[in-house]
Amino acid sequence: MIEPVITERPAQAEVTHPAISTGLYTGALLMIVMLGALVAANRIPGLDKYALERNGASYSLFALFMMIPVLRFLKRPLQLFGSAVIGWTIFVLGYDFAGMYFPNLFQVLRTPFQVLIEGAIFYGVCAVGSWVGEMALHARHHAIAPRRRRSDSYTHHSS
Repeated sequence: MIEPVITERPAQAEVTHPAISTGLYTGALLMIVMLGALVAANRIPGLDKYALERNGASYSLFALFMMIPVLRFLKRPLQLFGSAVIGWTIFVLGYDFAGMYFPNLFQVLRTPFQVLIEGAIFYGVCAVGSWVGEMALHARHHAIAPRRRRSDSYTHHSS
């Protein structure tokens, strides 16, 4: 008698690639920080006297959350770049929508296209630096030996 083979499907969280989930979380965190900074700067006038501290805190949080894909995938440059671009694209979409609610946002800061390009360049440089650093460490730990191959002009002498 043949017994049926039961295959269980993994849960949805197990199917998602770590680079995708990291990118989604990073994008959400960057959007939250951006929206919090915009609301604090434009809609809460009591914080104007603490503008330097407010901006410093938002820049620090933004830089910290921006580095999540870089630190998580430091030794895997392809996943680093993919995850970072997913997160950055989500952030840029939020930035574009924020421009609808905050007039003159793009005139004071940058256009969404400029932000997208700057983020892609930053994360591209991080991915290339990670790849070059990994190659340098690999070359340092493994001796580079010359090839041991007879040249074609070498004649074997038989006695």
